[in-house]
Amino acid sequence: MSHYEKSLSLFERASKVAPGGIYGHMSPAACLPGASPYYAAKADGCRYWDVDGHKYIDFMCGYGPIILGYNHPEVDEAAAKQRELGNCFNHPTERFVELVEKLVSLVDFADWGVLAKNGGDVTTWAIQVAREHTKRKKIIRLKGSYHGVDPWCTPGHGGLIDEDREHIHSFAWNDLKAFQGLVERYKGQIAGLIVSPWHHPVFADSEFGADGFLSGLEKICRENGIVLISDDIRGGFRLNIGGSHAEYGYTPDIVCFCKALGNGYPISAALGAEHLRVAASKVFLTGSYWNSAVPMAAALKTLEIIERDGVIAHLKQTGQRLADGLVKIGEKHGHRIRFSGPPAVPFYRLTEETNFVRQQQWCAEAMKRGAFLHPHHNWFLCAAHTDADIDAALQIADDALAACVETW
Repeated sequence: MSHYEKSLSLFERASKVAPGGIYGHMSPAACLPGASPYYAAKADGCRYWDVDGHKYIDFMCGYGPIILGYNHPEVDEAAAKQRELGNCFNHPTERFVELVEKLVSLVDFADWGVLAKNGGDVTTWAIQVAREHTKRKKIIRLKGSYHGVDPWCTPGHGGLIDEDREHIHSFAWNDLKAFQGLVERYKGQIAGLIVSPWHHPVFADSEFGADGFLSGLEKICRENGIVLISDDIRGGFRLNIGGSHAEYGYTPDIVCFCKALGNGYPISAALGAEHLRVAASKVFLTGSYWNSAVPMAAALKTLEIIERDGVIAHLKQTGQRLADGLVKIGEKHGHRIRFSGPPAVPFYRLTEETNFVRQQQWCAEAMKRGAFLHPHHNWFLCAAHTDADIDAALQIADDALAACVETW
């Protein structure tokens, strides 16, 4: 009998009525088919339960939205109070004005902001603003970067035509000369550059910018009238309350936030500099639920708690505790575990393999023992992870690796 009997049963039902059963980044194929849970039942703090009743210390946090912990009482109370008044109206509410004011006050270069639902909503809108402002067509991105599922950036292949990416060009992380080459090749044709504060591709180590890389990109953009867009969907509010660009020494023209902004409530934001205000006002941005007041109330409370409780420092400390512990566990068993990226948003892998098979086995054994460790994607820390939770997870990771080594 499978460890995930109900999950597999639900997946069989779903496969009959939904394409692929579970699609996108939560597809079983993207994690551990048959060896990881497929459906969640409930959650609290830094733990969640699957439909088969197994409990996990969670190091994915809903793929990033949970920054304070599941079911945070203050956030849920703020959302509930707004829900009593209403959520979806014919018009925005006061929460909209309050939240945009708050975000603009936090981000050093920002003069205005807009709100949406998903990260891809605002990254795609941001490149439209760049095109409207410059009257140019071309957008430059980093190879291996992820900015959403719209045709210009999706990692998928179905439903695309050549024209979708006719004016999208890319270069390798930390290759400033390659970017300069693209600028020279397409002189006067580039509307925008979209870049993450650090490089976090799937199936590969995270990378920080080399000295002068991000500031060099900014300098070239300024000299050539290119709009610099910072995709801070993953790191936003986990590394710096004013945006991750403040950690890594560059100033964009637009920054895009999502994930941690609402602690699980669906909301995203783009903030921009004054010189883009007119262009931003001309790019149509709307959705039937984008002015929903409940997520905005949740986001206001989330930001308040992040500042009040020193959440960013806590994530760094617990994330480093996890990293140090996992590295030692690898050394103990003779299998080096490499840590890359910020401690709050880390990526881990066993260094002696290239196909992730052993990484998958290790994570599967950890899941059996009660810790959800993703084998291919970066992890996320939340404020609900205590030192005791980290220590418990490290013991699970230790036991899981010991079980794997016996068979390798």
